[in-house]
Amino acid sequence: MVPPSRPLALTLGDPAGIGPQLTAEAWHKLRHSEEGAFFWLGDPRLVEAAVPITLIKTPEEAGAVFANSLPILQVLCEADVTPGQPDPRNAAATISSIRLAVEYALAGRAGGLVTNPIAKHVLAAAGFRYPGHTEFLAALCGMTGEEIMMLVSPQLRVVPVTVHVSLRKALETLTTDRIVSVAETANAALKRDFGIESPRLAIAGLNPHAGEQGLMGEEEITIIRPAIERLHALGINCQGPFPPDTMFSATARPNYDAAICMYHDQALIPLKTLDMAEGVNVTLGLPIIRTSPDHGTAFDIAGPVTETCRADVSSLLAAIGLADGMSAYREGKRP
Repeated sequence: MVPPSRPLALTLGDPAGIGPQLTAEAWHKLRHSEEGAFFWLGDPRLVEAAVPITLIKTPEEAGAVFANSLPILQVLCEADVTPGQPDPRNAAATISSIRLAVEYALAGRAGGLVTNPIAKHVLAAAGFRYPGHTEFLAALCGMTGEEIMMLVSPQLRVVPVTVHVSLRKALETLTTDRIVSVAETANAALKRDFGIESPRLAIAGLNPHAGEQGLMGEEEITIIRPAIERLHALGINCQGPFPPDTMFSATARPNYDAAICMYHDQALIPLKTLDMAEGVNVTLGLPIIRTSPDHGTAFDIAGPVTETCRADVSSLLAAIGLADGMSAYREGKRP
């Protein structure tokens, strides 16, 4: 695949977490690659002295220096940062980094954004009113309510219909319309951003044994099957509802390109069990590309890299690689 022409914007994340460490390690891994060039919207004081850096003022400068130094577009923290000790006073820097990354992506100056992990409780303590990255990004893009989460690994893609709500709330808000909307968005993204010409969707059931013809629940009959019928009428290739306890097996997974799941854990448990290290969070339904490593801030191992204290960069590298590939597809640089 020909790499995209625009660098990716990598956000600060929580400065007391593993984001700065992972950013430097990702640069080391990718600096001589033809793909994955990025710039970091962060505080240069958080980068270890051994890592060469170049302060840039525009995203367009990143490509020229990436092979020799980590390009940083400065977003300074208000308070001193102690690894492993998050401080709400630095929430403004975390939020500003995300805002700027979105602005550059919307303006076409960045190929997309990759978000380092944030600590939601730290941002909330500073007055941040969004449940997480996904909802904030949707608001910044003027697409509130359109955002959809996809989790991607080399073995599986999953899309939950309901996301960051309690299980009780998820069951109350599960509707035919919502299933159709989520599946339509996933189908379009698989075509546009993943290069799959004719996506195959597997629709999960909600109840044990997918309801067993109504004996163990009627949602498959009253909510899910009508959604599948509507999707068929739209020309979308989907099958189901499948029993959730068997549809993620090694023999079942090759039969579909993405699984549409009814609630958060139904989707994320199989993906994280299969491949926690290389799982990537992708936000669909936005005009920009956004990916994120599928792990948290890991405050317990944040700080300088040592032989016994080293965060695994695999998920961030996977997030950068996926965003890079999605950007190339959107630019028409298909393999």
